[in-house]
Amino acid sequence: MTIYKNLEAWKKSMLLVKEIYNIAKEFPKEEIYGITSQIKRAVISVPANIAEGVGRNYKKETIQFLHISRGSLYEVETFLQVVIDIEIIAENKVSHIFNLIGECIKIINGLINYYEKSNLK
Repeated sequence: MTIYKNLEAWKKSMLLVKEIYNIAKEFPKEEIYGITSQIKRAVISVPANIAEGVGRNYKKETIQFLHISRGSLYEVETFLQVVIDIEIIAENKVSHIFNLIGECIKIINGLINYYEKSNLK
């Protein structure tokens, strides 16, 4: 198994992907090329960038990809807020997803700190 698959950040972000894909099924069909595709693209980039960063095997690049993953989490959070605000979905249906996003952000922040303090190249 590749090392990134052991990371809690990757595991949690994969769970987030599933949650977003499940909730996106409830979005209106006319949004398939709008917010639905945007939120899916953003959420998939979280674990993908974690994997790519760790796969690069260079501290500086890994940190950069972790920053990109974190940015994508904020993007997903924003899209979720938009779908609430424009009344596509009720807030109580996605509150657990907001919590999961928060967890992912904390874990990625910890991983960034770990790499920044490490003696890796």
